[in-house]
Amino acid sequence: MKIIDTHYIDGRFIASHGTDEAPLFNPATEEQIGTVRLGDGEDVNRAVAAARRAFPDFSRTTPTERIAMLERLSASVSARGDALAEAMREEYGAPASFIDFAAHRAGSVFLDMAKTLADYPFRRTIGRAEVEMRPSGIAAAIMPWNSNAGFICAKIATAVAAGTTIVIKPSEMSAIQTQVLLGALHEAGLPDGVFNIVNGLGAVAGAALSAHRDIAKMSFTGSTATGRAILTAAAGTMKRVTLELGGKSPSIVLPDADLALVAPQLLMAGFANSGQACVAGTRILAPESRMAEVLDHLAAAVATVKAGDPRDRAVQIGPMVSARQWERVQSYIRLGQEEGATLLAGGEGRPEGVERGWFVRPTIFTGVRNDMRIAREEIFGPVLSVIAYRDEDHAVEIANDTDYGLQAYVFGADVERARTVANRIEAGRVVINGAPHEPLAPFGGFKQSGIGREFGVFGLEAFLEPRSVLL
Repeated sequence: MKIIDTHYIDGRFIASHGTDEAPLFNPATEEQIGTVRLGDGEDVNRAVAAARRAFPDFSRTTPTERIAMLERLSASVSARGDALAEAMREEYGAPASFIDFAAHRAGSVFLDMAKTLADYPFRRTIGRAEVEMRPSGIAAAIMPWNSNAGFICAKIATAVAAGTTIVIKPSEMSAIQTQVLLGALHEAGLPDGVFNIVNGLGAVAGAALSAHRDIAKMSFTGSTATGRAILTAAAGTMKRVTLELGGKSPSIVLPDADLALVAPQLLMAGFANSGQACVAGTRILAPESRMAEVLDHLAAAVATVKAGDPRDRAVQIGPMVSARQWERVQSYIRLGQEEGATLLAGGEGRPEGVERGWFVRPTIFTGVRNDMRIAREEIFGPVLSVIAYRDEDHAVEIANDTDYGLQAYVFGADVERARTVANRIEAGRVVINGAPHEPLAPFGGFKQSGIGREFGVFGLEAFLEPRSVLL
């Protein structure tokens, strides 16, 4: 049983002032594996005070000095890759396909930001003005549980690159992963107070950060509902805000698509990270003219998808993170049937042969209309909806008929045609034919999928403010 009762403040592990505790579980077994002491307003105040003390000196460091810090952070986190992967597997239950990417990506984000920082012009001349990009002030970041280490590292990397200090509240459900990561971050030897991490509930520690008068910048990744609450609280002191929120991403199958090739890619996009991903391609838009073929290929492909113990490298779908999340996904599977959709695969309950753990059967609904709740609301589990379209214009109309606009996918043999369709999609990022991740490209959403962008130059400038001096 792991007991986590400290926060990381001012370069040290400090006992929590808050006394409430939360249990930590292995979602594959439902067994409790630890507890975490939850921080309160006093813990947040201590962390913000440390960041405030560190800010003046840190904001005056040079890009060269900060690049060296980012390189140290990358080396330290990368060296803990195996321990981090094991913590992710035990506490979160992600399949190997996700862990292999995420555990190594955590260290590489520092190098991505170092590359951005190396070429970034902090000073430039515009007309008769000298313009300087300066850190916007002390930052705070709030994380979800579905990629805890990666989010923490990305936020710290951006803050360091910008020359600002930061206070982070990770998900209380990811405390073991956070503790493993903290060991690596501490070893990198950054100045005290540059980054501070407080475990706690969103309604307590998160709310205290969102309203804190000394915080100038909020960065949040998570649900749209929570993003609204943070935006409202931040407005009281005019905080700068970056929000990366929910999604209901369309995967458009064009009429010329090679279905034997595309069907597994559709499932990969929809079931990534066990479906617990804001970018999951959960709405499959297929042409009426080829619907029977599409369904045959999807049925064959999903029959090979294995849900179960994340220690089995053949498993593609691990457990949901908690009993609450499992119940949420089950309720949507029931809802889909009540709305009149038809199950092509999956359904309620655990996968066959699985008796314990918060596992969900990989589920595909057919006969779905875009006005059904299963097509409009973010389920955050391995549940996909197949929606028919008449022609290209109709496909784009359906794709854009959503409150969200985070990511979209287009699949087709004619790449130029796919690009033309992609250009009509209202989303912050569109992936054509399973193109690989580009870490320096901006990431964020349109509409209720968020405000602002992360990664690369766009992410860096979200932590900066321009100041003009006129001569």
